[in-house]
Amino acid sequence: MTQRVKKPDWLKVNFSASGRYTDTKRIVDQHCLHTICTSGRCPNIGECWSKGTATFMIAGDICTRSCKFCNTQTGKPLPLNPNEPQAVAESIALMNLSHAVITSVDRDDLSDMGASHWAETIKAIKQRNPQTTIEVLIPDFQGREDLLQQVIDAQPEIISHNMETVRRLTPLVRSAARYETSIAVLRQIAQSSCQCKTGIMVGLGETHEEVEKLMHEVKETGCSILTIGQYLQPTHRHYPVAEYVHPEQFLRYKEIALQVGFSMVESAPLVRSSYHAEKHIKRGSE
Repeated sequence: MTQRVKKPDWLKVNFSASGRYTDTKRIVDQHCLHTICTSGRCPNIGECWSKGTATFMIAGDICTRSCKFCNTQTGKPLPLNPNEPQAVAESIALMNLSHAVITSVDRDDLSDMGASHWAETIKAIKQRNPQTTIEVLIPDFQGREDLLQQVIDAQPEIISHNMETVRRLTPLVRSAARYETSIAVLRQIAQSSCQCKTGIMVGLGETHEEVEKLMHEVKETGCSILTIGQYLQPTHRHYPVAEYVHPEQFLRYKEIALQVGFSMVESAPLVRSSYHAEKHIKRGSE
């Protein structure tokens, strides 16, 4: 039996629900929307929702994949909601967001894996909120370039696709995704007019050398924005935490990533893909 690693003090979060938090929750609930903030049990939900920001999760809340690090429900998804693009666009307007972040579950059950739904959602947001910039955190579409191109053609300002972990650990913690497929996805994004972003978790058993090698391989694709955060085991059924990485090591990772050539790096224990995303639209292209 694997011994559980004790969670350190620097990972403890004080949660308090402000009036803005309540308003954000109300808007999400009223429009029957899903967020990765809740399904992913994000530790920053109190901070972000209190600022009126949330990461919307489209295409339902049931994923066709069963990655060992992820808390999103897995199984047979429901049909897509054709009203969802407009509902998301309207919620963004009600929240008066200057920058919106959208993600989704994997929909390997669909012939286009949800690509057209993605494009429709981006277009609806732009039409309803022409001043709002958009960041999308997308699946790999099984490496289908034509499907990824549908998202690129919808022209969000930032397209993010997470590598999640180093090459060696990818088959252990990601149920269907391949390391090389994710690298190819980032390369296609980076060759477009959209800013390219990715994120990884540490504390899964990777070495410092493996993290640095990933940085170089990702930067070679042309990707300019990188986030690094601590893996937190959602439940006892998920992949165990191998290590709680010290904040000083996160600072070292940030220094290395900047030296490698990334223009924007978020690296700290509680960093998640969409954390402080509004900053990335301003600095990712510098």
